[in-house]
Parts: sequence; C-alpha cells; structure tokens
Amino acid sequence: MKFTDGYWRLRPEFTSHYPIHVHEVVAEPDALTAYGPTRRLNHRGDTLNLALLTVRFSSPASDVIRVQMAHHQGGLPPKPVFDIQAEGAPGVAINNDAQAATLTSGRLTVRVEKEGDWRIDFKDGAHVITSSGWRGMGIIDAPDGHYIHEQLSLGVGECVYGLGERFAAFAKNGQAIDMWNADGGTSSELAYKNVPFYMTNRGYGVFVNQPERVSFEVASEKVTRVQFSIPGETLDYYLIYGPSPKEVLEKYTALTGRPALPPAWSFGLWLTTSFTTDYDEKTVTGFIQGMADRDLPLHIFHFDCFWMKEFHWCNFEWDDRVFPDPKAMLKRLKEQGLHICVWINPYIAQRSALFEEGAEKGYLLRRSDGSVWQTDDWQSGMGMVDFTNPDACRWHGDKLRALVDMGVDSFKTDFGEVIPTDVVYFDGSDPVRMHNFYSYLYNKTVFEMLEDKLGKGEAVVFARSATAGSQQFPVHWGGDCTATFESMAESLRGGLSLCLSGFGFWSHDIGGFDFTASADVYKRWCAFGLLSSHSRLHGNSTYRVPWLFDEEAVDVLRFFTKLKCRLMPYLFGAACQARETGVPMMRAMMVEFPDDPGCDTLDRQYMLGDSLLVAPVFTANGAVDYYLPEGRWTNFMSGRAVEGGRWVHEEHDFMSLPLMARPNAVIAVGENEQQPDYNYSDGVTFHVFELQDGATTSVQVPTVKGEAAMTIKVSRTGENIHIQAQAASKPWYVLLRGIDAVQSVEGGAAQSETLGTLLTPKKDADSLIAHL
Repeated sequence: MKFTDGYWRLRPEFTSHYPIHVHEVVAEPDALTAYGPTRRLNHRGDTLNLALLTVRFSSPASDVIRVQMAHHQGGLPPKPVFDIQAEGAPGVAINNDAQAATLTSGRLTVRVEKEGDWRIDFKDGAHVITSSGWRGMGIIDAPDGHYIHEQLSLGVGECVYGLGERFAAFAKNGQAIDMWNADGGTSSELAYKNVPFYMTNRGYGVFVNQPERVSFEVASEKVTRVQFSIPGETLDYYLIYGPSPKEVLEKYTALTGRPALPPAWSFGLWLTTSFTTDYDEKTVTGFIQGMADRDLPLHIFHFDCFWMKEFHWCNFEWDDRVFPDPKAMLKRLKEQGLHICVWINPYIAQRSALFEEGAEKGYLLRRSDGSVWQTDDWQSGMGMVDFTNPDACRWHGDKLRALVDMGVDSFKTDFGEVIPTDVVYFDGSDPVRMHNFYSYLYNKTVFEMLEDKLGKGEAVVFARSATAGSQQFPVHWGGDCTATFESMAESLRGGLSLCLSGFGFWSHDIGGFDFTASADVYKRWCAFGLLSSHSRLHGNSTYRVPWLFDEEAVDVLRFFTKLKCRLMPYLFGAACQARETGVPMMRAMMVEFPDDPGCDTLDRQYMLGDSLLVAPVFTANGAVDYYLPEGRWTNFMSGRAVEGGRWVHEEHDFMSLPLMARPNAVIAVGENEQQPDYNYSDGVTFHVFELQDGATTSVQVPTVKGEAAMTIKVSRTGENIHIQAQAASKPWYVLLRGIDAVQSVEGGAAQSETLGTLLTPKKDADSLIAHL
C-alpha cells in the first residue's frame, strides 16, 4: 500500500507520524525498548499531544532479532497467531551507552542510535546489513483508520525473493504485493500461497509475523527500500541473518516449522482422472491398464472432484452411479501396487448429507446473526468448515478416516483461499487474520489425521492454499496453469518463489491444467515435471495420458519416469535435507551459488538438490539457453562436459534437456527404474563427476524411512581417488564419469563403460583406491 506521492510528499488523504529521534532506551536482561517521539523534543511542552512509537527488540534464536512496534497497544491479543517455534533465550549481549544501544544475538546486532536522528541498523560486526532510517517506521492516519509501516533499506544490486508462490518476475523488486490468498491461477499477480517472508541476496530474510493482509512495496514506493504495512497500530517482524541463503532458510524454518518428510512412494508418478472429464471405474481401469501395457511406471492414482456426486461436495461419499463398489475397486487398484488419492475441499454443499449436521452442531462458519454463512460461488449453498472448532476438526477428520479405512492414502486438499471476512469463528478469531490462516488450519487438520491414521512419515497431501508454517504439511502444487510454454515458465517462477519461502516440496500440473497442450508442450513438461520434487499428470477438461498426444510422448514419459526412479537415492536424500534443514529440494540458483551475481535473477533453471542443475526446455524447436557457474559441468544423461562461468546455448530433442552434474558431485543412482520406494543402498552406484585434486565429497544414502542406510566419502589426492564406504551391507559401485580408464584399483576391479569407468569393490570391502 502506497502512502506517499513520490519521495517527498504524502498523499492528501493521509496524515503521517514518524519517530524523529530516540527519547529513551530501556534495557532489560534480554531485550531493548526504544521510545521514539514523532516530533523533536526541545522542551517539556513538546512531550504533550503527540504520538509516541514504542519499539522492542529481542531475540528468540541466535542470529534472529524480533522487532515489535506499537503505537496504541491496548486490548486483548488478537487471534489467530503464527505458531513460532522459538529455541528460547540465546544469550544476547546488550550495551546501552550515551551514543547508542545495541542487542547482539550470534553474529547479528541491532544498533539504535541515541544521538541525532532516528536510525536503526542491523549489522554483522561493522557491516550494515539493512537499516530503518528516515521515515522508515511510521504511523499513518487514513480515512478508514490507522496503518503502521516499516521500511528496510536495499543496497545496490540487492534482489528480493519469496513472499510465497508468486508467478510474476522472480526477483520482486518493483512489485507491490499484498498477502491475501486468492484463486487467481498462475497467470496473474494473485497467489494461492501468500507467505509474509522475503529474503535477499545480501544474506538476510524478514518474516512479518502478521497473518492478515500485509502490504509489501518492494523497491516500488521507495526504490531503495522494502516497505511492509498493515491496518492497525502494532507491527511485529523478525530479521533473520544467515549469512548464506541456506542458513537464512534453515533459521526461518526453525521458527515457523520444518517440512515433514513425505513418504517415498509419493515421489513417483501421479495420474488423475482430470477435473470435468467423463469418467467411471471403466475409464480409470482403462487408463491404468494402458499405462501398464506401455511399460509406463505408475505409482499413485488420483480421483478428482467427481468421485462424489455433483452438488454434494463434500459429502465424502462415492458416486455409486459411476463407482458402484468403491471398496472393491480400491482393493483391486492397491493389489496392483498403486496408492490412492481423492479430491476434497473444506466446503460443505447444501445438498451434502453433512450440511444439516454441520449447521446444527456449529461446525460451519456463521454470520454475526448466528446463521450459517452460505454462498453459491463454487458449490450451491455451500458452507465452510470452522477449523477453529476442535469438535468440527474431529467431525471432518472422522469422515476422512473412513476413506482411509477403505484404502485411500492421500487427499488433494484443494481450495481454502477465498475465505470470507464477514463471519464469526468458534474461537473468536479475527476473520481478517483468518483469511490466509484458514489454509494452515485446513491442511494441518487433514495432514495430522493422516499421520495419526497411517503413522509418521506416511502422511502426504496435495495442497493448493498455504501461508507461513504450511510447509509442515507437504506437498503443495502450483494451481491452475494453462497448457503453454509461457505457463510452464510462470509455474517454475512460482515454485522457486515458494521454495524461497520455506517450502521444501512443490509440484505442478504436467501438461498444464486448462486447455489441451500441443504434443511438444506436453513432452517438454513431462521432463520438467519428472525432475520436480513431485510429479503429477492432471488437467481440466481433457485427459493427460500420453498416448492421446502422440506415441513419442509415451516414450518421453517412460524415459523420465524411469530416470526419476533411478535417481531416488539422490532425490530422497535431498528430501531428507529439506526435513532436517528447511533447504528445499528445488533451489533457485542463488541458493547454491550466492557469490555468483550471474545467478541472482535466474528463473528458467534450478538446482534439484545440491548437485544437479535442471534447465527445462520452453521452446518447440528444443532451443534452450542456460547459465553455468564456474567449473566443468557434465550432462548427466549424455556425459558431455561443458565449461561453466558462462551462458550456454543448446538444442535438445524430446528425450533430453540440460541436466547438469556439478563438478565434485557424487550422485547416488539406484538399480530400480520401476518404483520410487525401494532399498536405495542395494546395488547403488555412486556417479563421481570431475573430482578435483584436494576435493572431498561425502554422500549419505537414506532408507525409505529417511534414516541413514550407508555413507560414502570420495576424495582425490593427485592421481589417486580414495573411496570409503560406511555401513554398506549390500552391493555398491562407483562410476568415475568421464574417465575412460584407470591404471589400477586397490580393493576392487575396474571396467570401462560408455559414460566412464565402473569400479566394483571386492566382497565385503569398504574401501577402494583408483589410480588414474
């Protein structure tokens, strides 16, 4: 929200109050509070009839400083609030002298100037990270009430990222962004997942601890500042110092919650009925048999909305006109090794058998007069489940438990964005603050029911709406995209932004949701989709099975599905990293290469884990331009080596794309190309790429439960490559990529292969030395 008309003037409808200087700083054992009068105090009379801003600084964790701003702060604390998982007092250092007051937590210091004009600096030693200076903090009187804002400085070349899943430019500089969940598709400025957290390429992030509509002006109202504002008279935010992007994400997710680890099977290929298509049990079994007949590995089948009868969403009952015996059907599907997902939303249509019960027992949102809030937007006469009511959560969960008992493994938790504000919640929550937060409670309720029913590590949803903290309940997908290259690219921008907002896992509709893709778009999207954390074929009014596009599409889907299955030891290791550290599987290039300014704005490529670069092809002719950081990179599939530190132009057929292994990478590749969940350490081959003299790389192979199965350490000294394995109870191998032959091997044997030299250790050996 903009308050000024240019740099100097305030817009005529507003009156501003800015702290001018520090009047007093009060030091506590673990906090500082600064008082800023909004005019200069020259004598006692100046202390009357003015606004006074109170700013409290504290630290919930090392390298994190909380800033709480208040003008008038009377009344009860509002609900809901984000669940902040603070570590406890980190042992801050406080200094308060005549010149300045400082609070230091880890490497991060906040400095409040006590001489001269109001100024707050956030510093690492002598280095200023960002500042709140002249007219940075402010109180605004407006015709519709009061607003409060903060403005933090941006340096030369500083880029801003995150703020949820946003589909416009990847670097948010120049954008005005409101945190307000909406059903706007992937081709607009609206977002399904608004997260009031941003980070920059200068080593810090900012989490605005306000669940309501936060308005961000990102180098827009003031081109050298990020402003965030809310209606009201208190504002709460955290400044999080890395200094690396990975450390920023690790510390942010320590506050708001780490992603859970999805089950290994969920990383396989999902196929759906699509949305408005005609389908019944025969259609479903036909698709599944068609996949099997064509040797297309399939792991999850999803039933979209019309598994329930029209006008009855949600009653959680199968439409017996098309699915006469769902329990038997699911049993047959599961006997084929499939997992099952069904669509739900948090709304109860008036014709649903559950509507009357929900209304009578107070499980649906109400208006101020006590009547049930209803709308015809989406489902006729529908109400919305009140997830602030524990009894409503149990009621809703019981309906889902019955489906799990029938054989359902997962739920697509669709919708949850367009939540009304003219309602009354069971627990008295502020409906404006609940608008975004509703998505958190909705998905939390479903996810925790799955965990309770199936066990930790077995829960997964396919969610569209989210806010801060929702990363704890994966997976999230990008919503309604169109079947074009442009929408494929905007989807990637949205995913990279979401993954820079604390989310570890992300997916999208392969082939596009709306309209029907041309064969070239479908095939390129298959490669992109299978090199994402989660991979789902889904559409609106047409099916997404590959043989409806062309026969080559079958081959492309088969190739990349099998590739993903073989990469699962590496990919699931990256998933475990996301659970443990909050660093996402799909990473913007600046996350892995923060010191390379060429990576700052890249949004058509990404790192999948820490060792593989993916550059999807967004053209019909196969042309692609991508950027490689310094070093000698290797195309994982072809073995072609490419020198980095530059842009590369290539052309790829549909069975290929730039999938580039980083120099010094060790990538664990499994033997199973049919399933995503198997014993990753049995027969694993460690692909070693361009190992430099003096380099050492360690890799851990997980079990399907996310525990350590084995570890390998590879190092090079001169012409010798040393390999040490730990806890290896199954056969394992090493492939030295790009090395045609070796002189000799201690502890094993060598064999030349197309892509390099394969090393096979002797039985029960746990070490090898290859002499080049």
